[in-house]
Amino acid sequence: MEQRSFVLLQAGTIFRQIVELALYTLLLGTVWRTIMSVCAKHWTCLLRWTKVGCFTSEAGPELAGLPVLREGNARVLELLRSSGALLMEERYEHKYPYDWRTKEPTIVRATEQWFASVRKFRENALNALRTVQWIPQGGENRIHSMIESRDDWCISRQRPWGVPIPVFYDEETSEAIIDPEIICHVSDVFSRHGSDAWWTFPVEELLPANSSYSGRKLRRGVDTMDVWFDSGTSWASLTSMLEGKSAVGSVPNLDASSIADLYLEGSDQHRGWFQSSLLTSVAVRGCAPYRAVLTHGFVLDEKGLKMSKSLGNVIDPAEIIDGGRNQKTQPALGADVLRLWVASVDYTSDVLIGPTILRQTADAYRKIRNTLRFLAGNIPRWDDQDSADLEKWPIEKLPSLDRYMLRRAAAMMQDIEEFYDKYMFNRIFQAILRFCVVDLSNFYLDIAKDRCYVAASKEFRRQTCQMVMRAILIDMARSLAPILPHTAEDLWQCLREDGKLPPSAPASVFQSGWHAYLPRAVDDEQEDRKWAIVREVRETVNKALERARTDGLIGSSLDAQVVIYPHSLEVEEALTSFDSSNGVDDLRYFFITSQVEVLSSSRNETRTNNTLETRAEVRKAAGCKCARCWNYSVSVGMLRGAYPLM
Repeated sequence: MEQRSFVLLQAGTIFRQIVELALYTLLLGTVWRTIMSVCAKHWTCLLRWTKVGCFTSEAGPELAGLPVLREGNARVLELLRSSGALLMEERYEHKYPYDWRTKEPTIVRATEQWFASVRKFRENALNALRTVQWIPQGGENRIHSMIESRDDWCISRQRPWGVPIPVFYDEETSEAIIDPEIICHVSDVFSRHGSDAWWTFPVEELLPANSSYSGRKLRRGVDTMDVWFDSGTSWASLTSMLEGKSAVGSVPNLDASSIADLYLEGSDQHRGWFQSSLLTSVAVRGCAPYRAVLTHGFVLDEKGLKMSKSLGNVIDPAEIIDGGRNQKTQPALGADVLRLWVASVDYTSDVLIGPTILRQTADAYRKIRNTLRFLAGNIPRWDDQDSADLEKWPIEKLPSLDRYMLRRAAAMMQDIEEFYDKYMFNRIFQAILRFCVVDLSNFYLDIAKDRCYVAASKEFRRQTCQMVMRAILIDMARSLAPILPHTAEDLWQCLREDGKLPPSAPASVFQSGWHAYLPRAVDDEQEDRKWAIVREVRETVNKALERARTDGLIGSSLDAQVVIYPHSLEVEEALTSFDSSNGVDDLRYFFITSQVEVLSSSRNETRTNNTLETRAEVRKAAGCKCARCWNYSVSVGMLRGAYPLM
């Protein structure tokens, strides 16, 4: 059946506004009825065109075969002008739908279509929405309003590609023949020969043997299925069916494994894939096809503009990974930097990407990678004698600093696990980067590197530090693997090759399971509060050291003796409560100075905005410099003999 569309051209005394309404909106339905009611007494001409955009012979010999949007438009004006029916011709700018790909005006065609009614199961579909986790939560309201106002679904399309709708028509009566037996037979033919069989096989071979329609003169339909129906039934690929084929027309037996854990697509799919999947699944089996739906925004350039070839602002992911032609201006960043950018942005809205943003992401990646590299370089080889394993000492026997870091790391891992469950990848990125920079690089590793370099390999304070490093490193590798798979796997293989993993360790980080190496250290709010005070005072001390360095009083921080004036009894007690006999929990190691003296809080009268604050005073360290640890001490030289400078 030839598909046609109609445009109403009017003449006579019709107002120009009515003509514009008909010609430039090309809408049927309400607009069509409005035009017809106004123009009932006026001369009209119905022009028809084919599916390729050309007028048919029914439009008259003057227009037949002419493209509607080019020569056809000009020819229509000529005919109206020559017949005296053209009142006015004027060009002006107005809104009109254009095809996004060809940038050409669209032609709206009225065609016969197949519709599926949604009314009978619409309420069930709305109820099914409430059983789904929507990420972000506003997605539920959006799709709810769309389904609530939907009565029908146009499931047919007029395209030269796609899955054909298996409907035959009687050549004499044009009656549509929809028969379950025919549909099942066509489905079986498609499974053996592909859907092209609909176009290439004779009609007789598309009908089942001994069909009641055999002998009748039939023609196959030319409509194809809406692609949203195709993709919307993809949930069927997860179905677990009973052995054997289902009876014709029956619903296959399904179990819980046929429900997807997550559907992931852009926010525009509330009208598309998400909705078509829900409607088909509810219609067939009465439940949603997914447990959770996650929607994301679209990628824009750094200026917030949509990427377009015409604007020249399209960013090729391959160039981010492998680099562009000019490696100086477009260096290769690798796949993990691109993945880290994806994890760092808030995908619930549109996201920006460009050279500046990627450079910032690459800097963050290097901070994480360098932290992992430092940890990997400072843990020992794995053997029974020297292994810094967690099982070597009970947690309560560790220095306070090491216990504190294990609690911080375990808390971060717990947060990361929660963020993964909620698909909050940007929070994972923030937590890991903050832990690497603030807790490790700027605090723990800054303090711990001296005992790793100075202490003997079997010394308690060195092994406890390496034990903490190993625990943090292994679980960080596991937790980072979903986001930075190449980095995590490279790290794991290096640890295996260097003998820094136990012999029973899996061959790949992706076989090692989720993080479970860090001990769940018992919460200690009092000790955590004490360490929070120490870290605040440490910032004050660092500022004082920097001023002394600028003034030329000291060079390295180890040249200094720091005198601290606490502003409260709580601060004083926190700073003086550590047991330094283990060689770790000593304020001079925390502040990386040679000597620290804590005075009574009653001696501090320093105020800022009428508020007392802790003050730090820097003096030149007493004693001589140790040749091994570079600390100044009055005891240097007392050993005499072979070690006069220690």
